[in-house]
Formats: sequence, C-alpha cells, structure tokens
Amino acid sequence: MKENELKARLSRYHQIKLSVTGRKSGRMISMPVWFVLEGEKLYLLPVRGSTTEWYKNVLQNPRIRVSARGLEEEFRAVPITDAKAVKSVIEKFREKYGAGDVKKYYSKLDVAVVAEVG
Repeated sequence: MKENELKARLSRYHQIKLSVTGRKSGRMISMPVWFVLEGEKLYLLPVRGSTTEWYKNVLQNPRIRVSARGLEEEFRAVPITDAKAVKSVIEKFREKYGAGDVKKYYSKLDVAVVAEVG
C-alpha cells in the first residue's frame, strides 16, 4: 500500500478505525480511535489506559490495522509505558484535540502506543 497516500489521509482526519486481534476470540475487533501522526510515527492513547481492552490485545498481538476511510495498512504497535514518554504523547493529543476533550474522554493516562508508518 502507498504509505504516502495513507499519511496524506491521516493528516486530514481526526479519527481512524483501529483493528486488533482479540486475545480470547482471535477475531479482528475494530473501533474508532483518536490518533496523532508525527513524521513517521502514529501515536495512540487508550481511553482507559492500561485497562483498555484493545491495549491488552496489542500486548498479546502487536499487529494492528489502521483504516482511514477505506485505505487500510497493517503496522506493528509498540506499547509505551515510560512515564515521561507517555506524558509526551498526552501533550501531542492535547495539542491536536484540546486539553478539555482529552480530559473529558481519557480517564487513565498511564500508557500509550506507537506504530511506525514509514
């Protein structure tokens, strides 16, 4: 798939469809998520931190699928657990979506996820 095309779409969108493999069912599970694209890195912030189901699935199977209005690509997700690194991702989300909305929708900010887009 054309990574530049995906990056171009991601730069225009506020939400993507994230698909992960269920750790019990083994089936693909999809949900809309917010994201931040910075250079070659795609950052994701689980809304309930380390207790978020899709995050737990990523820990077991790091293959994720990202879909931006029909353009889909598979990536390897890497969990971020270092407090300073997580804080940096939270700041990126606050810049993109606003501190108020991040506070409103995200209840636990203890982990994040990064995937290489390039």
